[in-house]
Amino acid sequence: MDVLIHLVVGLHIIGIAALLGGFLTQMKAMGGGTARYTPAMLHGALTMLVTGVALVGLNQADGNTVDNVKIGVKLALLVVILGLVYVKRDDEGVDKGLFALVGGLTTANVFIAVLWT
Repeated sequence: MDVLIHLVVGLHIIGIAALLGGFLTQMKAMGGGTARYTPAMLHGALTMLVTGVALVGLNQADGNTVDNVKIGVKLALLVVILGLVYVKRDDEGVDKGLFALVGGLTTANVFIAVLWT
């Protein structure tokens, strides 16, 4: 079971990398007002959602304790991220504030995962 959990954690990290990497590649365009949500950002957020739910289930099935408040906060942030990216995915340019919000929430999600013990 540990190998499966570690495999899903790896996939979760790949999702975070796709979302955050897509944001970082568009930062220069954000300065010019032409930033857009890339397909990598949408797929990364979806990967994070699926693997995050799987991780909660796998950890509970393995008898590990899960901090439901932490998971709830992370899920709430991810739902906001996913909603913004999904709704605005076809727009040619996204407002700087909304684009920065996705990057900030993604970064917050990473720090919550690492620092909240």
